[in-house]
Amino acid sequence: MVLTAHFIDHNWRLQKRVINFVRLPPPRRGVEIADGIFKCLKEWEIKNKVFTISVDNASSNDVAIRILKDTFSRTKRLLYGGKLFHVRCCAHILNLMVQDGISEIEEIIEDIHESVKFINQSEARLKSFSDIVQQLQLPERKLILDCKTRWNLTFEMLSVAMKFKDVFPMFKDREILYHCYPCPEDWEKVEKICEILEVFNVITKIISGSDYPTSNLFLNEVYRVKMFLEKRANDENDFIRTMIGKMKAKFDKYLGGMQFAHVRGCRLGSKMQNKGC
Repeated sequence: MVLTAHFIDHNWRLQKRVINFVRLPPPRRGVEIADGIFKCLKEWEIKNKVFTISVDNASSNDVAIRILKDTFSRTKRLLYGGKLFHVRCCAHILNLMVQDGISEIEEIIEDIHESVKFINQSEARLKSFSDIVQQLQLPERKLILDCKTRWNLTFEMLSVAMKFKDVFPMFKDREILYHCYPCPEDWEKVEKICEILEVFNVITKIISGSDYPTSNLFLNEVYRVKMFLEKRANDENDFIRTMIGKMKAKFDKYLGGMQFAHVRGCRLGSKMQNKGC
């Protein structure tokens, strides 16, 4: 477990430091996580200076935060009685949403993944693929292999592969062992889904920043997600509607209870000389 501290220094600048690497053997229950965090905070003598703790949405983390909240509440140092203590990682929630959505084209993603893997496994295959790229006069790019637990890398893989969609069928004619190429209908779906993923990619980069505060930014971005999902919920394509439905269900599970009325008011105010923000 890596513990990172965010704090404001004496010059009012945001700072970030990794303060410990904690070894947590299985089964990594909530109580062990809480003990590891508390021990670290005690060693740094900051156990009475903690404002919030941000974690992903694992159930063991929920248990750990509940234990820590009970412990810290005894000193009555938590602001608002600890109501702001537990912060769910917004980027992780977006990751869960997108993972649910792209499961709609799981087989297509697997074909593209295996295609990239097949081509990159051999210098001869790479040269053959590159020769076709040059024949088609496409800008030289490298194929990217995704990491299945990080949707943004899957997005990058799909986006780059899209540039070579005319290359794969020609490559197939040269490689008799290549059988996992996507068909034209698959590429059409990939193109439409990449348009959606681009929106989430931009939002994720904004709320994942570590060199600037994000607590004043994430609510607007969450609101953008909400409006985008509602706008695309009745898309003319069946698979897009299904994809958006899955993403919206995950959004409602974690963020559906948030109040957005003041977000709309602030946006309106920003257009009226920033009054009321």
